[in-house]
Amino acid sequence: MAQLGQMFDATQIDPTDSFEPLPAGDYAIVITESDMKATKNNRGQYLQMILEVIDGPLKGRKVWDRLNLVNPNNTAVEIAQRQLSALCHATGVMSVTDSAQLHNIPVVARIAYKPAEGSYGATNEVKGYKPTGNKAAPQASNQSAHTEAAPQAAAATSTQTAAPAAAAPPWAR
Repeated sequence: MAQLGQMFDATQIDPTDSFEPLPAGDYAIVITESDMKATKNNRGQYLQMILEVIDGPLKGRKVWDRLNLVNPNNTAVEIAQRQLSALCHATGVMSVTDSAQLHNIPVVARIAYKPAEGSYGATNEVKGYKPTGNKAAPQASNQSAHTEAAPQAAAATSTQTAAPAAAAPPWAR
């Protein structure tokens, strides 16, 4: 039990948004947290990253990406390495020893919507990364562009042209 030190009246504050997955599309994001975690069977490890949308009406929403970098399944490792390579190319950080090197660098993430299946609820899946500017970078997936993604990608580009603020974080500059 914890004393709040005051009376909190929930009728005076709007509740947070739901945790529904994001619609499929391209989103300007930054990585805010990352950590290596053991797989359920303890036979591998994955890099878990928390991505935060930094532009548009869904600004502040979060998506998780998990890359199986250590796994007895070589195909899973290859897919994870290609995804990490796409992220490195998008950020411009080509040699990484610590995932924190990729934090707070704006990139565009291609987000897919995965409908509910069996006992699992609907979720998002990251399909690829690209830089926010006009320069080309390899994509981690071969999916065609979503028609609804164009406004979000354009918005992502606009974050690069904003005037830098003295103490603003990198994505707000």
